[in-house]
Amino acid sequence: MASASARARSLLLIGCGLVAVLPGTARSAAVDAATATAAGARCDSSVPYTSGTEGYHTFRIPAVLRTRTALLAFAEGRQGGSGDAGDIDLVLKRSTDGGCTWGPLQVVYDSGPNTSGNPAPVLTASGRVVLLSTYNGGTASEAAIMRGEVPPEQSRRVFAQTSDDDGKTWSAPREITAQTKAADWRWYATGPGHAVRLRSGRLLVPANHSTAPTAGTTDTGTEAKYYGAHSLYSDDGGANWQIGFTDDNPNGYVNSNESTAAELPDGRLYVNTREHNGTAPGNRADAYSRDGGRTLEVPFRPQGTIVGPVVQGSVLQVTGGPLVYSGPADPAARAVLTLRVSTDGGATFRPAVALSGLPAAYSDLVQLDGVVGVLYETGNFGANETITFRRVPLAALR
Repeated sequence: MASASARARSLLLIGCGLVAVLPGTARSAAVDAATATAAGARCDSSVPYTSGTEGYHTFRIPAVLRTRTALLAFAEGRQGGSGDAGDIDLVLKRSTDGGCTWGPLQVVYDSGPNTSGNPAPVLTASGRVVLLSTYNGGTASEAAIMRGEVPPEQSRRVFAQTSDDDGKTWSAPREITAQTKAADWRWYATGPGHAVRLRSGRLLVPANHSTAPTAGTTDTGTEAKYYGAHSLYSDDGGANWQIGFTDDNPNGYVNSNESTAAELPDGRLYVNTREHNGTAPGNRADAYSRDGGRTLEVPFRPQGTIVGPVVQGSVLQVTGGPLVYSGPADPAARAVLTLRVSTDGGATFRPAVALSGLPAAYSDLVQLDGVVGVLYETGNFGANETITFRRVPLAALR
């Protein structure tokens, strides 16, 4: 296992395009410097994470957050392979030029041979970054946790960390499982992807869980796959947390799982979820909350205008613009990462921009100046070769 200091010494900087200078044009050094800065801000894409580098076999599960002075790209650094279990660290790279170049890899949470991941970051009104994540023992698989075969100390647990310097340094992980996980929940995951600060100041984290099988059933087959979605919220800047809405009805039609949320211009909370069992139209579902995520107006319903495989997705309400969804568009495979937009508060979506026709899986969205940033898993021959950052002009989404 590579040490954290060894990983931190490895630096991956992805260059951006240059600006052409017209023949015969004289420029001062100050003008040239300003032009170079503007060119960097206009880059199209970069690659903060490449699997098989920096001491890790695979990088997965992106989350992105804009702070006061930096852009933070979180991921899981998977040591032994691409699987969801094993020695997995929560890692970070910072950018100070809008995602064109990235600083050295930072290890935010290393729990030894165990699993730490599912990053869900959010920025408070004071500028503090609050990061929620989940942990389990490195030998504990999701299936074993769902069957109830893993002791509590090695099962899924929830932790919080903070940074007051835009992600340069981090507090030690603080366990908040008692506040955030119900007694009969087994599997558990925060996000993954950015959390939301509502206009009220409330921090809202979409999360998911599994429940124990109901009485009279056994822990085998589909009867053990009782997934559900819920929210976590904090009204004191992340010091304390409560469980908000819960939707875990195993009805064989809409089985909510990994979720993402955005506050709409009218104040409602829009929540979009992966329909885990692949039984609802399009494999997506959504719901609304009028009380800041404490309850849902009605349970999750199918969102048939988003069609894709069973996979995580991300939503972002653009200031003064549409609601944007990112996710693969191939209905049968994790491929064709596409941005869809809604101008009716999430009732319907239409395709706006396909980033490529390549394999692609998990993603996260962030608003920057004049662009929407997309941090997503992709590659030439598989979806987990890189985590790439793309800058999409807002004009392309209108």
